[in-house]
Amino acid sequence: MKLYDITQEVFSSKVYPGDEKPSFEKQCSISEGSLYNLTVFRMCAHNGTHLDAPYHFIEKGKSMEELALEKCFGYCTVVHFESQPDLTLVEGILKICEKKLLLKGNITVTLEMARLFNKFSLDLIGVEGLSVGPVDAPMEVHLELLEQEVVLLEGICLAEVPEGRYLLSALPLKLAGSDGSPCRAILAELD
Repeated sequence: MKLYDITQEVFSSKVYPGDEKPSFEKQCSISEGSLYNLTVFRMCAHNGTHLDAPYHFIEKGKSMEELALEKCFGYCTVVHFESQPDLTLVEGILKICEKKLLLKGNITVTLEMARLFNKFSLDLIGVEGLSVGPVDAPMEVHLELLEQEVVLLEGICLAEVPEGRYLLSALPLKLAGSDGSPCRAILAELD
């Protein structure tokens, strides 16, 4: 079975404008006389490849530990767009794709597209960008999707992944009260 790791390396990952860059510090080191190595790290919940919980944009929305894990694990469809697609094309794809959809390419999810995703009751939307919506105005798209409890998987790396159907594992850390979580996102080819 072929696996694709679609996760960014955390400490060298792109950082959303205004977010803190992830960092780490060696608290203990074998090379400095300690019996073990121990690393302490600091990061924003939205650094690197991560999931957004509804609480990210909705005050009374579900936080990370309340997400339905089956939305983060299961069959998905990877679709590649060379440019921003029109809604007719997107709707045609939604009629045949899985409930988890990963968008490959430099694509921005528009409000109209988000409404279409909700019409087809998607569980998860994954994008290669740092935000599912436009960087200059992300709130509307996030609200549209998060109000329907669509899981947002942001910052994935699909360059080496062909279009098709896969098994996705993108489970969050169990972070009580958190608006987001880093994850290790993996795709498995189906035979």
